[in-house]
Amino acid sequence: MIEVKDHSQTTHTYIVHTDAEYLIDAMKDAQKLTFSGYEGPYGFTLVSVNGTSADWEKDNAYWSILVNGEYATTGASEIPVYDGNAYTLEYTALG
Repeated sequence: MIEVKDHSQTTHTYIVHTDAEYLIDAMKDAQKLTFSGYEGPYGFTLVSVNGTSADWEKDNAYWSILVNGEYATTGASEIPVYDGNAYTLEYTALG
């Protein structure tokens, strides 16, 4: 399962049936989930999810990735997918 919590804290849930090894590939398999970003030193960094951009320079905002409620320490291309895990993409603004 992948949940997306956007800037208004609206939650969208995607049930994904996939053989993906990493979260980024499971995200690609999730119907109607759109995203963009770039490959950085810690893996794929999300910039936009479902049309909502998080711009650190402009809004002090970023997309957090949580695995079973715990903050991930790497990007989506480095997070392994396991059956039963819950993945959350959460718009996070500081300040």
